[in-house]
Amino acid sequence: MKTLTLQRLIDLGACADQRELFRETFGDSVDVTPELCVSVADKFDWRWAAEHLLSAPAWAEYERATAPAWAECERVEAPAWAEYERVKALARAEYKRVEAPAWAEYQRVEARTFGELYEGGAQS
Repeated sequence: MKTLTLQRLIDLGACADQRELFRETFGDSVDVTPELCVSVADKFDWRWAAEHLLSAPAWAEYERATAPAWAECERVEAPAWAEYERVKALARAEYKRVEAPAWAEYQRVEARTFGELYEGGAQS
């Protein structure tokens, strides 16, 4: 077991959100174990931690060990992301269709109001 301190995270430039989460979860320090890490797997930025806290050989091993899971994650989310982009494009097109006449009317009112006020002597 090795101890990780909040001060070490601060010294390495961990982001404020992760430092605060560490403090809330562990206090000023924690003894790191695989079981502990798994118990908070969804809370911390493990890639940042691996890159900044592991030795170069351990970082390379981390990359090798996590690559298959990352590839699977990307494979599974690709169709969902494509569907999201398709739906977003349709929604954006509908928004523009609805918004265009309202925006044009606003611009006409804006221009007319300026012209009327300027013509009436309200300029500075």
